[in-house]
Amino acid sequence: MSDPLVIGALGMAAMFALILIQVPIGIAMIVVGVVGFALQSGWGPALSILAGEPSGILSSVDLASVPLFLMMGTFATAAGFSADIYAAAAAFLGHRRGGLAYATIGGSAVFGAVCGSSTATAATFAKAALPEMLRRGYAPAFSAGTIAAGGTLKALIPPSIVMVLYCIVSRTFILDLFVAAIVPALLAIALNVLAVKLVVWRNPAAAPVSEPVGWPERLAALRRAGPVLVLMAAVFAGLYSGVFTVSEAASVAAVLSFAFALAMGRLNWAGAWRGLRETAAATAMIYIIIIGASVFTYFLTVARVPDALIEAVGALQLPPLVIIAALLVAYLILGAVFDEIAAMLITLPLVLPIIERLGYEQIWWGVINVIVIELGMIIPPIGIIVFLIHGLAPQIAMKTIYRGVAPFIAADLILLALITAFPAIAMTLPRLLGP
Repeated sequence: MSDPLVIGALGMAAMFALILIQVPIGIAMIVVGVVGFALQSGWGPALSILAGEPSGILSSVDLASVPLFLMMGTFATAAGFSADIYAAAAAFLGHRRGGLAYATIGGSAVFGAVCGSSTATAATFAKAALPEMLRRGYAPAFSAGTIAAGGTLKALIPPSIVMVLYCIVSRTFILDLFVAAIVPALLAIALNVLAVKLVVWRNPAAAPVSEPVGWPERLAALRRAGPVLVLMAAVFAGLYSGVFTVSEAASVAAVLSFAFALAMGRLNWAGAWRGLRETAAATAMIYIIIIGASVFTYFLTVARVPDALIEAVGALQLPPLVIIAALLVAYLILGAVFDEIAAMLITLPLVLPIIERLGYEQIWWGVINVIVIELGMIIPPIGIIVFLIHGLAPQIAMKTIYRGVAPFIAADLILLALITAFPAIAMTLPRLLGP
């Protein structure tokens, strides 16, 4: 039992066994971490860590931005901002072939910047965009596939909760990762738009052309989407100009989203209370997972599991890109089964030391991590977002949705390959703007 790899393997097996019997992921990591640490160092130090880690995490200023961003997303969803964004985009693009699909991709990207969850973004647009696309004669596979792809854009568009959590666990500067994700996010949007263009070029019947909307209607739709655009401009301008810290930007975003929803008459006290409860529940889940990941990391560190993995990987004498490719395949499988946050936090203590040993930067791996885990949410056989859309639109078969999402999976795989092969795509902007 002195072999670190054996200890690590048994710890991972115990954790997954607990998860399989419906123990929450965060609690499973805490239990395995405390017991594993105690077996190596004694119960006194183990219980000391169990007392100290939650205190440190609950007092983290950076982590305080998570509930604030979640609150922003909750109020934005309750206020129907997604419908406003989609209506404005559809008014300007609906008369083009595939215009509603372009509107869905663009609307998802914009709404993704004010929402805390990929699944929430997909669910919101499944309600706002899918009925309209089907009503105008769009193919069910193409419509559902576009909405699923739009949902996966969320985590890559700053400010992103997944990125905040990655930076907290990896101890990197949050704004650096936000800056690094800008070019990959724009590239992701461009590749998804290109996928739409190719689909409608090969099969024009999948996206009939609609009658153009007059300029008065377009301007009216743009005015209705104005609060969302102001919210985005305030957050992005303050964040990237240095006026706000990440936590301050989250505070401003939460207050503005609440104020706009209230001023537009779309939020009552019942809705506000429901939003606060949902935010509290999601925040509690995330904090428990973060605490669990921290305790589990202590166990792995004491067992010297990361060091043993680095030595084992070095002994393979494989090119770094081959090792990275193997990790990406493993992440795709994991992302199809686990929630994206849990998948990232479970694996980071093991994977990050290998990435650094191979000579890559933590910020670059953060971008890669987000892309590959979000991609896992739409890849068969267990794409969480695909299951979600099927649940909201049961008349569209699962295989139909998977067929529709295939071109967007190809687009995301191209994005992943480009950033893996050319790290400068993600790292150039942080280096230019860095000290």
